[in-house]
Amino acid sequence: MTVTTTASGAAGARTARPPAASGTGSPRRRGRGGLVRWVAVHSLGVAVALFFVLPFVFLFLTSLMDDRQALTRDLWPHTWQWGNYARVWHTPGFLTWWRNTLLYAGLGTLLTVVSSVPVAYALARFRFRGRRLSLLLVIAMMMLPPQVVVIPMYLFWAKQLDLSGTLWPLIVPMAFGDSFSIFLLRQFLLTIPGEYLDAARVDGCGEVRTLLRVVLPMARPGIAAVALFQFFYAWNDYFGPQIYASDNPAAWTLSYGLESFKGAHHTNWNLTMAATVLVMAPVIVLFFFAQKAFVEGVTLTGVKG
Repeated sequence: MTVTTTASGAAGARTARPPAASGTGSPRRRGRGGLVRWVAVHSLGVAVALFFVLPFVFLFLTSLMDDRQALTRDLWPHTWQWGNYARVWHTPGFLTWWRNTLLYAGLGTLLTVVSSVPVAYALARFRFRGRRLSLLLVIAMMMLPPQVVVIPMYLFWAKQLDLSGTLWPLIVPMAFGDSFSIFLLRQFLLTIPGEYLDAARVDGCGEVRTLLRVVLPMARPGIAAVALFQFFYAWNDYFGPQIYASDNPAAWTLSYGLESFKGAHHTNWNLTMAATVLVMAPVIVLFFFAQKAFVEGVTLTGVKG
């Protein structure tokens, strides 16, 4: 009787044993299934990425074709013409356009940041009469299109100060702040805890020293975002140089000079594409290295109102 019970218990134990796991396929099958799942989950992102990347691929491949192939429907270069970039680079005036654009974008960005940070700090941390009205005026200036004031501004800079044919009418106003930069920095500075500023004041720091020693190090992401926004705007600006510098080729920027280059090489699409790549490359590389600070600065600006 004892033996029969033991045997039946052993048989029941064998029967109750859980089945083997079903996911024991080959590593190649598991890897392929994971790839399919990844593509299914990220299909929309992949489609959007291709939608933005493919035009750049077409632009780059066309820039490496010869003059005859660039006019055909071929999508892949028969021979890689890397010399197209050298031809564009040595085009008369191209280096001048580069120098003018770096001056306009670099100096304009520096002046915008230096002039906008104190105003944004005052609007974010000071309590004074007319503070809300000042903020409303800044927001209203953001909504004002530049075309509205282009005529009086041109008459002032060109007729009164005789600065037509230069980029100074575009650079000098940046020393007086930018409404979008002020608003963006103000929103970011609101996210800095006030306890840090109070501790600095208790230690004997004035407002200027508090701004330089405490606020600026903590506001680096916001400042980086504003600087990138302003740099990209100045680098790609076509309207301003067309108004003030169109009559002086020595003051042209890359955006305006590229239009002239396209008109002179309207049948050489390979050279036009190569020039476009050389114009776009610096901002793409800059954003690639500064995207972390840029995204962080833009994200934190809406945390506190």
